[in-house]
Amino acid sequence: MTDSKNASGQLKTVFHKQKRGLITRQELLLSAREIFARDGFENARLEDIASNIGKTRGALYDNFENKEAVFYAIFEQNIERDKTELASLLARASTLEKRIQALIKYLIRVSQDRERVLLNLEFKLYAIRHPRKRQRFADLHDAICLEVFGPELRQLLQQLGRQSSRAKRMGSLAISGVMDGLVLGHLFDPEVLDSREVARHLKLCLSEILQMNLPAKKTT
Repeated sequence: MTDSKNASGQLKTVFHKQKRGLITRQELLLSAREIFARDGFENARLEDIASNIGKTRGALYDNFENKEAVFYAIFEQNIERDKTELASLLARASTLEKRIQALIKYLIRVSQDRERVLLNLEFKLYAIRHPRKRQRFADLHDAICLEVFGPELRQLLQQLGRQSSRAKRMGSLAISGVMDGLVLGHLFDPEVLDSREVARHLKLCLSEILQMNLPAKKTT
């Protein structure tokens, strides 16, 4: 009986430690998002990420190997959220046109997440500034983006003529490039390029990118 109680107590202790560890990891990622977006990836310090939530640098190293690993984890979180939300949106759309519009609306919503846009830019700028790492970062970016292609999005891409990995990567880069440019312009001068204009231009550009490979409609 005593052994059973001891075993149960040990399991509870392990469970609570794991739970605290997961909470700490999530808190560190939230802090990292804030610090990376505020200071930029290269200027951000691990000490600041940890101290921002009352943790030590050691707590960060308990969860992540280095600063790049924290950055990767942030993007993985974004992809998991995209997969979940997009699957639901696309599953409810009954026609190809409605699926395209659902994807465009979702991407416009993502473009309004200032922190996420800044982190995307930081990721790309870091890779560009470090040529030896650029290809590795580009491959990582592609791998992460391709993970978002669940059954619903894969079906949509196939309907749009994007069946190969290269075609998907090309489409992903074109879409993210348009989003990055428009949102950067908005953040630089929001009085001229306001949120409504960003959404309007995004809708026009994304519609063109997504529909450029559609077969021509038959004329009667």
